[in-house]
Amino acid sequence: MAGSWDGSYDPGSQSDDSHHFERLHIEPLYDAFVCPLTKQVMRDPVTLENGQTFEREAIEKWFKECRESGRRLVCPLTQKELKSADLNPSIALRNTIEEWTTRNEAAQLDMARRSLNMNSSEDDVLLSLRFIQRICQKNRSNKHVVRNADLIPMIVDMLKSSSRKVRCKALETLLAVVEEDEDNKAILAEGDTVRTIVKFLSHEQSKEREEAVSLLYELSKSEALCEKIGSINGAVLILVGMTSSKSENISTVEKADKTLENLEKCENNVRQMAENGRLQPLLTQILEGPPETKHSMAAYLGDLVLNNDVKVHVAKTVGESLINIMKSGNMQSREAALKALNQISSFDASSKVLIEAGILPPLVRDLFTVGQLPMRLKEVSATILSNVVNSGYDVDSIPIGTDHQTLVSEDNVHNLLHLISNTGPPIECKLLQVLVGLTNSPTTVLNVVAAIKSSGATISLVQFIEVPQKDLRMASIKLLQNLSPHMGQELADALRGTVGQLSGLIRVISENTGISEEQAAAAGLLAELPERDLGLTRQMLDEGAFQLIISRVVKIKQGDIRGTRFVTPFLEGLVRVLARVTFVLSDEPDAVALCREYGLAALFIDLLQTNGIDNVQMVSAAALENLSLESKNLTRLPEMPPPGVCATIFPCFSKQPVITGLCRVHRGTCSLKESFCLLEGRAVHKLVALLDHTNAKVVEAALAALSTLLDDGVDIEQGVSVLCEAEGIKPILDVLLEKQTENLRRRAVWVVERLLRNDDIAYEVSGDQNVSTALVDAFHHADYRTRQIAERALKHVDKIPNFSGIFPNMG
Repeated sequence: MAGSWDGSYDPGSQSDDSHHFERLHIEPLYDAFVCPLTKQVMRDPVTLENGQTFEREAIEKWFKECRESGRRLVCPLTQKELKSADLNPSIALRNTIEEWTTRNEAAQLDMARRSLNMNSSEDDVLLSLRFIQRICQKNRSNKHVVRNADLIPMIVDMLKSSSRKVRCKALETLLAVVEEDEDNKAILAEGDTVRTIVKFLSHEQSKEREEAVSLLYELSKSEALCEKIGSINGAVLILVGMTSSKSENISTVEKADKTLENLEKCENNVRQMAENGRLQPLLTQILEGPPETKHSMAAYLGDLVLNNDVKVHVAKTVGESLINIMKSGNMQSREAALKALNQISSFDASSKVLIEAGILPPLVRDLFTVGQLPMRLKEVSATILSNVVNSGYDVDSIPIGTDHQTLVSEDNVHNLLHLISNTGPPIECKLLQVLVGLTNSPTTVLNVVAAIKSSGATISLVQFIEVPQKDLRMASIKLLQNLSPHMGQELADALRGTVGQLSGLIRVISENTGISEEQAAAAGLLAELPERDLGLTRQMLDEGAFQLIISRVVKIKQGDIRGTRFVTPFLEGLVRVLARVTFVLSDEPDAVALCREYGLAALFIDLLQTNGIDNVQMVSAAALENLSLESKNLTRLPEMPPPGVCATIFPCFSKQPVITGLCRVHRGTCSLKESFCLLEGRAVHKLVALLDHTNAKVVEAALAALSTLLDDGVDIEQGVSVLCEAEGIKPILDVLLEKQTENLRRRAVWVVERLLRNDDIAYEVSGDQNVSTALVDAFHHADYRTRQIAERALKHVDKIPNFSGIFPNMG
């Protein structure tokens, strides 16, 4: 006799425990039950012609090896040749073995039952679990026996063991017990067992995770349990995480993936997967599911928070399907589709995909057709339209309606303007954002401008500046900012009205809430209005606008306001608005008073050094040009004392008094604060430094400011001396040589001609062939006025004789 705990005949693997267990509880194992070849209890015994009995599978393998090796067929026990390979089933022996096995397993099962408790040793529990696992794998009918013996709850209790080996073996055993057995699965799912199994998914030990995933995979094959597994908090999240984990082994990842595939049978699980980053099941339902499922999944998609890359994937996968639902579904389905499209379209790249999928025509139709959608859905449609228009796609290339009309065709823009005037604030805001998107593009802005002018909508658009809703107000300001370069005078006329829109813009700019996009847009709008509109500037003076703007600029320069992405456009706009006041100095005494009181000349000189913000430097230089042009009118000329009696009778006795402290250039008493003198403000060196700037517009503005030192009405010779002392001659000549733009060449030729009136400079330059060539080029190819000035410059360096007479003397 021989035997072991697990029913196999293998004396070499027997332990003392199993011997002890066998002697107490297991019937004897007869030699006749054991196959001589396998040393295992036979399941299908067969007898040879010589009466020897073997396991069918083992003797068939023996015969096959004999044939393949060319040996005679012999009995493996007697080694005598056999005449036939016929195998006769030993039915009586098989039945006896089966009866013995049943009794033996019943005894072993009873022992296993007694060993499955927390008081048993780890070895006894492991032996019990191994036995249960083996008999379930051996025969499906044994699973029924295990269930009837109430062993399933006892195995589940072993999941709470402090031994990792026991926990792992319990999970492994439960898998064998429930595999392909719906009744056992139902018992296992009772209570909190599934929750306990899910907890193993997050255990540190990979073996426990592997066994738990395998068990959940088997349970998930039962549709009734899919909802149960998905309802466990964190189950779907952990499984989704495992499928993308690089630390798990491949088998675990595959099992987790297959488990999720099974869980897709339940809609709630599909929603959870989507929420946790596994979107494909939800997208598949939208593509292939029945109408009700499509509707519910589209609605859920609209509630999800998606990252931008996912939005693009979703748009490519189900964008067209959602558009079709939006076009032809019932109202509930259309609402669900619109919600989803609203979510997807909130990223530029995914919006472009939707445009190519054909979203624009039905979207515009729904908006413009009365009664097509309830107002709450029109708001969603307007939001989607705003998203796609602001994506940067060339919407003018998409036909909408008949006659090859597009969204920027005059009739469609008129329809948008009409809706803006006849709907509530939420839709008005979105439609204004549509117009913002259309006016952001240089290819469509002129169409919108023309339609606004033809519809007379300017006043109504300007009125939105005063609305209390911040989003609506900001959309209107951004739109007006985009329109201002193309219809600045119309907007200036509208803002000069008495309704208070100009005051509204100033209030926005002066808000002390950091720097917002709205404030940057408001400053940008005012900056684009015609700078020489005296009426608008006077109204801004009357309302104290410039004082508020000065305060904001100073705070930004001092670092009191910082850190937002809108600080640069805001500062650029403020400086441009502030520069307005310098364009009306000759006509508006209040402007001069303001510049003096607040030291604007000094502020603009300081702003010249705002490195990295070209527009601020350019506008500051232009403002200094305007201020400097007024210096000759504002300087205080000295009062000469009347000559004495002797000097009147005898002029030879008269002598001009010497007056010290006068400005060399303006011949009077100058100061930066009172007469805006660049020389007194030490601005010349800073302006000369800007002549080396990479931006031609900054160079041009700096050169224009410096040219005021050589203007008619000032001492040009002294102005040249000032530029020499500031080492500005060579940079000015370099500007002429580089001739970056026509405007810059025109300005450079004018300045160089004034410099060449100085004989020393003319002598030095006459030997520079590059300067002569640049002047000759201007003489031949520039505009009429510049050619005249170039001719005079060439005369100064003796390149053209003074009697040439090619042009009339223009002085």
